[in-house]
Amino acid sequence: MRVGTSFLFNNANDQFSDQELYRDQLHLVDLVEPLGFDSVWGVEHHFTDYSICPDILQFLTWVAARTEAVQLGTQVVVLPWHDPLRVAEQVSLIDTMSQGRFLFGFGRGAARVEFDTFGISMEETRQRYLESAEMIIQGLQQGYCEYEGEFIKQPHMPIRPAPYKSWKNRIYSAAVSPESMAMVAKLGVGMLVNPIKPWDQTLAELYEYRCTYREVQGAEPPPPIATTYAYVHADADHARETSYKFMGDYYRSAMRHYEFGSEHFKTIKGYEFYGKQTDTYQKVGEERILKYFTELQAWGTPDQVIEKVLAIQSKIGYEHVNVNFAFGHLPTHEVEASMRLFADEVMPTLKQVQAAIPT
Repeated sequence: MRVGTSFLFNNANDQFSDQELYRDQLHLVDLVEPLGFDSVWGVEHHFTDYSICPDILQFLTWVAARTEAVQLGTQVVVLPWHDPLRVAEQVSLIDTMSQGRFLFGFGRGAARVEFDTFGISMEETRQRYLESAEMIIQGLQQGYCEYEGEFIKQPHMPIRPAPYKSWKNRIYSAAVSPESMAMVAKLGVGMLVNPIKPWDQTLAELYEYRCTYREVQGAEPPPPIATTYAYVHADADHARETSYKFMGDYYRSAMRHYEFGSEHFKTIKGYEFYGKQTDTYQKVGEERILKYFTELQAWGTPDQVIEKVLAIQSKIGYEHVNVNFAFGHLPTHEVEASMRLFADEVMPTLKQVQAAIPT
C-alpha cells in the first residue's frame, strides 16, 4: 500500500493569521519526503476559513521543486471554475517539471459562496464538469485539445509542453452522489473517496461504479484512492479527546463553507443528493454529525490506527491511502508529533499490506 498525506490549509475559526498558517503548514510539507510518505496532496478552495489554498497547482509546483520522489496530487481541481485548456497546459507543465510524478484529481464543487463569487451558476456545474473533464482527459492522452460542447468550444490546439508520459491510472475524480460516481466510471478514471458517508454505503456505490466502469470501458477500474483524517498518540484517551475536538472544529468549518443542511440544495438541479441530505442534517443536528464524522476517521494509538485503516481498506479496496494530519486549529507541534509517530509505527505496517480489491 502507498501512503500519502494532504494539506488542507484549514484555518478553522481563523485561529491563526493566514501567514502563520502557511509558515507552519509548509514546515510540515518539508517533513513528508524525509518521513517516507509516498505522495503530497493539496486542495482548492476559496474565500472562507475552510481552506485557504486558492491555487492548488501553484502550491504543488512549490512542493515539486523541494522534493525528488514523492508523487504530487490534486484533491481536487474544481473544473467549473477554470478554462479547461489552461488546466490541461498547467497539468502537463507540472508533470513535465516533476518528471512524471503528478496525479491529477478533479471534481465539480458544491459551495455556493465559491460559485456565486465566480459568477457561475450551480445549475450548470454538472455539464461544465463533464465537458471540461472529457476535453482534458482526451487532451492529456493524445497531446492536443479539441472539443465541441454546450459550454466548451475548443478548436484543435496542441498541449505544450507535450504530455511527459502516459496518463494511464494517473487521473482521478472525486464524487459524492451515486450519479456522479456513474459519470466518473463513464469518463474512465479512478475514484477519490472521502470519509463523509458510512463505509458500507460507499462500498455499495463503489460496486456500482466498478460495474459501470467494466461495462463502458471493457477493463478493470483502477483502485480508488481513499482519504482519512488521523491523529496518532501513545495515549488512547488523549488521542480520542484531541480527535473529537479538532476534527470536530474542522468539520464544523466544512459545514459552514458548504452550507450543509441549507434548503438551497433542494432547488438546484444537479445537487439532488445534497438536497436529500438537508433534512437529515437538520433532523440529526450539528453535534451528532460532528461525532459521526470523527468516528469515521483513523485516530488512536498506533495499533488502533493500523486496525482502523486496514478495516477501511478491506471494505473499499484502495492501494493508496491519503492521510490528513492537520485540521481544525490543532497546534503544529502536535500535528508534527502525530505525523512522526505515524511514520515510525503505522506506515511500515501499511506499506507491507498487499491490498485486496473487492469485486
